[in-house]
Amino acid sequence: MLTQRSRYALRSMLFLARAPAGSPPIPMTRIAAEATVPRKFLELILADLRDAQLLHSYRGKMGGYVLARPAHLISLGEIIRVIEGPLALVPCVSRTAYRPCNDCKSEIDCEIRHAMMRVRDETARILDGTSLADATADKLAAA
Repeated sequence: MLTQRSRYALRSMLFLARAPAGSPPIPMTRIAAEATVPRKFLELILADLRDAQLLHSYRGKMGGYVLARPAHLISLGEIIRVIEGPLALVPCVSRTAYRPCNDCKSEIDCEIRHAMMRVRDETARILDGTSLADATADKLAAA
């Protein structure tokens, strides 16, 4: 299950994705209100997304946040990985944070590992294949 932090990140990014191209930066207070995200959490989430180069932030009276790339070039998978880390349910199938399971006798023969590889691959395929633009479209096409 997604953590509440990931849901907040997704809602915030989807709100920003709905802004017309070339719009001025959107203040954090407006993002918090429109995406229904508590400001104290939003500040940390937006900083993580900015550090991952998914957002640009601007200071000052007219400051705020904008997507760093067009909405069709930012996937839900990217956002979730920034907030949650790897998509894999077990560490032995992670592509970015691999480590062997402590109680595994043989990775080659492990049925759990083989099943979790398929789950990881399909989850990544769907999340990486769904952009912010796809998610904000009127009707989300089946992946």
